[in-house]
Amino acid sequence: MRIGILGTGNMADALGGQWRRAGHEVVAGGRSAGTGLREAAEHGTDAVLVALPWQAAVEVVGELAEPLRGRVLIDCTNPVGPGFRLLTAGGPAAAERIAAAAPGARVVKAFNLCHEDVWRTTPPVFDGRPLAVPLCGDDEAALSVVRRLVRDLGCEPLNAGGLDRAGLLEATAALLIGLWVGEGADAQAIAPPLAFSGAV
Repeated sequence: MRIGILGTGNMADALGGQWRRAGHEVVAGGRSAGTGLREAAEHGTDAVLVALPWQAAVEVVGELAEPLRGRVLIDCTNPVGPGFRLLTAGGPAAAERIAAAAPGARVVKAFNLCHEDVWRTTPPVFDGRPLAVPLCGDDEAALSVVRRLVRDLGCEPLNAGGLDRAGLLEATAALLIGLWVGEGADAQAIAPPLAFSGAV
């Protein structure tokens, strides 16, 4: 696949590096990088990853609305502020704001629940269980592309609903980051095994 990445920071490096190893053609761009944001957007004919701070992401995506038209746009941003507060509480979610800024793009929320070091793990398998990656999106073809990119990391994609549920993923990130970073807690321990969840 041809993948463009908006941003050149840690998430761009971690995910982009893994996708390159999987055989994809990846171009990352930034405002102060040798490759620009527009070049990265234009390169990503199969998918474009938004790996920018969320406030900057909305602005940048709006500026690139035309080259992003029809693109699969993957949003991994987290609107989390001081005190691990969700900065978009009350809505709309960051992913919905990004979608509104580029109405011709097909936005999928994904890859926002883990620190970049997790994405550098090859593969991210813990206690014999591959990491699961929840996806929120409304376009089935776009979701199919992102599922493949999830599997290329050695992870398992999970259907988390439409883009209207992206705010739940973002709130989950705020909660988990607060537990992991703020409390030093094993946040994974808050969820019982499936057999005890009431779902089976």
